[in-house]
Amino acid sequence: MTAATDQLAAPRTTVYRPRPTSKNRYALGRTLKYAGLIFFLIIVLIPVYVLLVTSFKGAGDADPSRAWALPQIWTLDNWTAAWTALAPSILRSVAVVVPSAIIAAFLGSLNGFVLARWSFRGADIVFTLILFGMFIPYQAVMIPLTQLVLGLGVPTGVPTLILLHVVYGIPITTLIFRNYYMTVPHELIEAGRVDGAGMLRTYWSIVLPISVPSFVVVLIWQFTSAWNDFLFAVFFSSSQNGPVTVALNNLANGALLQNYGVSMAGALFASLPTLLVYIVLGKYFIGGLMSGSVKG
Repeated sequence: MTAATDQLAAPRTTVYRPRPTSKNRYALGRTLKYAGLIFFLIIVLIPVYVLLVTSFKGAGDADPSRAWALPQIWTLDNWTAAWTALAPSILRSVAVVVPSAIIAAFLGSLNGFVLARWSFRGADIVFTLILFGMFIPYQAVMIPLTQLVLGLGVPTGVPTLILLHVVYGIPITTLIFRNYYMTVPHELIEAGRVDGAGMLRTYWSIVLPISVPSFVVVLIWQFTSAWNDFLFAVFFSSSQNGPVTVALNNLANGALLQNYGVSMAGALFASLPTLLVYIVLGKYFIGGLMSGSVKG
């Protein structure tokens, strides 16, 4: 037999190359996803690390050139000084955010129910006008708003800030509750009407008990917005009757500016309440969003 015939007669060996299975691709994708999440988590936590370690440094140790280094001597003096300076304003912030969040949530719930399930002629126009308040920059209306508050004679400080946060919270709370109530079965409302319940009775006995998810969303939103507010606080309060954001600004720009540790401890004190709210109620916040509170 010739060489060509031998080559044709010889059995061919097939090299098996395994193809990546869907399970392997899924594992790779999951690994990349978690790697990306860890990377962005580190980016987010870097400022928190600098805040935390600087808050435990002494006056001579808290220097920008040593921002990344651990404290040479750990001290709680910064926390004590920050608490002494911010404690009264923290209590005033609580006095502002708690009633303003509750009142704005309750009024937004009433508005949302009327606009969603007790519609009237021109309801869409009223709803549009209410939402228009969400898109007006605060800076654009600050001068006329100041004149209006002075004309009403509302005392500056906590009373004025409660009023402003309630008024400016109504548009977003109305939007959230209206969209949530649109998902409520119409038969439930009709059953109340058949039993003779009026608008307020239907709201109080039927709609309000099933509104807990939306109330959680709105209360967290309003709490965070009012607690972190600085613009209204600067215009309508002072360091003697203002919230924690004003006091923190004065602490950072005052005589203690050279002591970065006190400023960092004060920033952590000011951010701790909103952080705790999201840690404790975060899952309820997501659950409220998913239950229909942002659906149209």
